[in-house]
Amino acid sequence: MAGSGPRGRHGPPPRSAVGPQVGHRPAAALPAVDSGSPALGVRRLHSSGAISFSTKGEYGVRLLVQLARRHGRGPVSLAEVAADEELPRAYLEQLVIPLRDAGLVTSTRGARGGYTLARPPDEITMAEALRALEGPLAPMICASEDPAEALACLRAGSCSVHVLWARVRDAIGDVLVSVSLADLVPIPTAVPARSAGSAGQLESTPARGDAATI
Repeated sequence: MAGSGPRGRHGPPPRSAVGPQVGHRPAAALPAVDSGSPALGVRRLHSSGAISFSTKGEYGVRLLVQLARRHGRGPVSLAEVAADEELPRAYLEQLVIPLRDAGLVTSTRGARGGYTLARPPDEITMAEALRALEGPLAPMICASEDPAEALACLRAGSCSVHVLWARVRDAIGDVLVSVSLADLVPIPTAVPARSAGSAGQLESTPARGDAATI
């Protein structure tokens, strides 16, 4: 046909030597990657497993650990925790509200104010912390610790696998109850200082295997 270009005479141009572009691949074929590191192809860590806690639970527990490390030293500012844990301060300000409502932390106003644990670290379990941050444990809606949520399942009375999800819920709960905040805080071990006399005595003691001088 007159006026038609090369495409009309010879068909579509050949594909590029580098192969098809990503834009032509089906959306379902693209793996889910962490938005912060797309080039590395790191899969998302949150909401990717069958049973997982959100960043509310993760960051909230890290906040409690920082308070436990400073327990007995006075109020700790969220700015200090945010700097040590490399977490956004604005998010910590939201997470500390349910922790305070649950009676796990107390707040102090003023220029030197901040937050402290309401009880010693060994008296705060991870079950209390994560329930305050995440809500009731619920591997499945029918096995939720909240009775109202459990009744929302239409098969609650006839489901043959309900016992499985209930056991999973109870197993997770038992682990969280068995771990206290003190278990997550390393206890520094002090090296006993040697006196000058004991040091000299150690130096003068012959090593095992040395021959006695006659």
